[in-house]
Amino acid sequence: MSVAQVDINVNSQNFQIACEDGQEDRLLDLAKIVDEKVIELVDQVGQVGQNRLLVMAALVIADELADYRDLAKESAEGKTAEADNKMAASIEELSQRIEKIADWVNEAL
Repeated sequence: MSVAQVDINVNSQNFQIACEDGQEDRLLDLAKIVDEKVIELVDQVGQVGQNRLLVMAALVIADELADYRDLAKESAEGKTAEADNKMAASIEELSQRIEKIADWVNEAL
């Protein structure tokens, strides 16, 4: 596996980061997201130090990720519950059909 070197810029500071070949554009996109978060934080709290800003940006991004995971989980659970409800309704309908068929058979005998 080859490794590529990508120069990224976060908070006006350059970093050289290694990544797998072919992942350069993805890494640049991710770095842009981090830089945007750091810029938002600088607007809110000022230049409080590169390390602190990067940790704060990581926490904000982790919080957003946790929110998305929660939404995905709720969505999956909702779909599961919906599927369970449909299955229960189908079973009930089949049960009623079977009872009708059993009644017809009993009447015919």
